[in-house]
Amino acid sequence: MKRNVTLDFIRGVAILGILLLNINAFGLPRAAYLNPAWAGHISLSDAWTWALLDLFAQVKFLTLFALLFGAGLQMLLARGKRWIQSRLSLLVLLGFLHAALLWDGDILLSYGLVGLICWRMVRDAHGVRQLFNTGVLLYLIGVAVLLVLGGIQGNGSDRSWVPGAAALQYEQLWKLAQGGEAVSQRLGSLSDSLLALGAQYGWQLAGMMLLGAALMRSGWLAGRFSLAHYRRSGWLLIALGMAINIPAIVAQWRLGWDYRWCAFILQAPRELSAPFQTIGYAALAFGYWPKLARFRLTAAVVCVGRMALTNYLLQTLICTTLFYRFGLFMQFTRLQLLAFVPAVWAVNLLFSLLWLHHFRQGPVEWLWRQLTARAAGVRLAQKHKHPGA
Repeated sequence: MKRNVTLDFIRGVAILGILLLNINAFGLPRAAYLNPAWAGHISLSDAWTWALLDLFAQVKFLTLFALLFGAGLQMLLARGKRWIQSRLSLLVLLGFLHAALLWDGDILLSYGLVGLICWRMVRDAHGVRQLFNTGVLLYLIGVAVLLVLGGIQGNGSDRSWVPGAAALQYEQLWKLAQGGEAVSQRLGSLSDSLLALGAQYGWQLAGMMLLGAALMRSGWLAGRFSLAHYRRSGWLLIALGMAINIPAIVAQWRLGWDYRWCAFILQAPRELSAPFQTIGYAALAFGYWPKLARFRLTAAVVCVGRMALTNYLLQTLICTTLFYRFGLFMQFTRLQLLAFVPAVWAVNLLFSLLWLHHFRQGPVEWLWRQLTARAAGVRLAQKHKHPGA
């Protein structure tokens, strides 16, 4: 099957964009990911950094990746049940190892588990409309659950939202020391994440995967519509998403990031806006592809997208080394942490260009394919037996 270069580019943008938020998860305590006032106070520069990232990036790139994951499920249907289940089961295993041994912010396990459910829904859907409508419904259920959780919360704060000095010191201790205690803490975090996946986030993730599959099946994510359609749709969807999200950003700021409102209820507008902006970002990539394709940087981002799994894990290795091995954890503000992002991006871009100059696939992608074939009992063609074939 011929690769869709534009989709590779969009996937590369998603992987690079995820780091804009993940850098906070690497360099700051867990509470800082959603709460910029996690320390009980906040500087003006950090508040503006949070606001701009919330508007343009928070949830958007994860949602974009989920959309593309769903599109991938649609394309994998031709491979058959054994291939898809083996591939997704291996992703679950990789996600578990990543979460337990390296970093507590893993998304691979969640995508694999939800994918194991969604691929059957994609296969059994009678048409694009049913697939699309089911995706919208599942996503809205997830947002509704978020609002219900906000409604049953008390007026007090939560230790995970504004942790005390002892909790912060302990988190810093186990992250820097690593070892068995770090594994134990990461497993505890993984348990919490799985509960959240089953209760709330999994609905939204499944919804976006089905939307991605529907858009691929319709030809929209295959680039079969006019450039004018993609450009017009892209700008309109992004504007609509921002219009939904901006009032919530202002409200959170004015409420001082109060736990009850900002940890649940005011997250909902962002979650509602994310699909619009996400699809809008993808539409602009298709709409302006003839111009984008002229740039060398675009070709490099395409390479990152072709090695998305490798580059996601590479970001973990780089950032855990910097912040945990070299002791940079909790040494920088939210704004200062963004200075690390271009450097990590440069490694992703250069490594991807160099690797794909010599090999057909990324190293993790190649291993994933080989193990999938073995688990599914499929014999691969000779040209796929090693990355450099």
